[in-house]
Amino acid sequence: MQAVHFGAGNIGRGFIGALLHQSGYQTLFLDVNDTVIQELNQKREYEVTLVGTEQEIISVKNVSGLNSSSHPDEAIEAISKADLVTAAVGPNVLAHIAELIAEGLKVRMRVSKEPLNVIACENMINGSSILKKHVFEYLNEEERQAAEQSIGFPNAAVDRIVPDQRPGNILGVAVEPYYEWVVEQTSIKGERPEVKGITYVDDLNPYIERKLFTVNTGHAVPAYLGHYKKYSTINEAMGDEEIKKVLYGALSETGEVVVRQHKFDQSEHGEYIRKIIERFSNPYISDYVTRVARGPIRKLGQNDRLIRPASLYIQLTGKEPVNLATVIAGVLLYDNEQDDEARRLQDQIAEKGYEATLQSVSGLAAGDPLIAAVMKHVNVMKR
Repeated sequence: MQAVHFGAGNIGRGFIGALLHQSGYQTLFLDVNDTVIQELNQKREYEVTLVGTEQEIISVKNVSGLNSSSHPDEAIEAISKADLVTAAVGPNVLAHIAELIAEGLKVRMRVSKEPLNVIACENMINGSSILKKHVFEYLNEEERQAAEQSIGFPNAAVDRIVPDQRPGNILGVAVEPYYEWVVEQTSIKGERPEVKGITYVDDLNPYIERKLFTVNTGHAVPAYLGHYKKYSTINEAMGDEEIKKVLYGALSETGEVVVRQHKFDQSEHGEYIRKIIERFSNPYISDYVTRVARGPIRKLGQNDRLIRPASLYIQLTGKEPVNLATVIAGVLLYDNEQDDEARRLQDQIAEKGYEATLQSVSGLAAGDPLIAAVMKHVNVMKR
């Protein structure tokens, strides 16, 4: 079986590529990083290290690489013949790979009606649907109709912590042992791809929100409060009892939302929270707080990891989300000259003030109770 995977970065190699190998695929990585591509073609294999109290090394073989920028015709041919296409390139890059995918699909559909599934494995909601929209911009009406019949774009939720890597080994990557790859089976064309590790579900949204409101929300706590308390790494921040107390409180609040909204079992979700916090405490995958905290404006978005669960908590319980409001205050106080979004956020605050800036970046209406809750903590933390 042949897989084509866009993105030969740490997630691509350490997560998706590893599972594809374990499932019997030969994987062609498409990327624009010539150094990585050359190394893949020279070595034809690399190692993934699962780091924890006990380390395990997985040898990923039957891999090759192709620079999709300098060799587009070969990339198109590979896509046209693939059994599965996946991508882990970052949400902002999906639009840039869409034309190549579209050209590959055109070639494929001219000679075959064999179904193909394209899965975007991104840290975003409905990544495959968004990729499909970009791809369809390069197809005419007849091609779109044909693609609707044979090309699936099932959405996915992915979760694996891949910390900043140590320099040296170009291909080797260290990851945490835990992972989750959930795929919406209702959008699949033909047979479900045989990939060990994928969990197929009919409705993906509960799993996306569970992950967003637990993993992403949870990771934000030691990142922003850790920076506020001048810690360098997530591991250092997780050793602070005050931060851990807020973390448990925040995930209790988001847990209330997840259980009420999606009918997850209360005790099972409690175990999920415990496992997530245990992952953050793994010293072998600790990351810099500034790396986890980057992009604060995006993370204060209306439908992202902090504002949405905090707003839903107020709507569902009528109570103030004390811990989530504390973390949001920490984001507003995040001042990092090396982070473009952090600089822009602080510039807005200097011009408009905290309250107006929060309202602007979060989409909250004036007088929303969440704004008042956050401002209480901003004022306390500033002092």
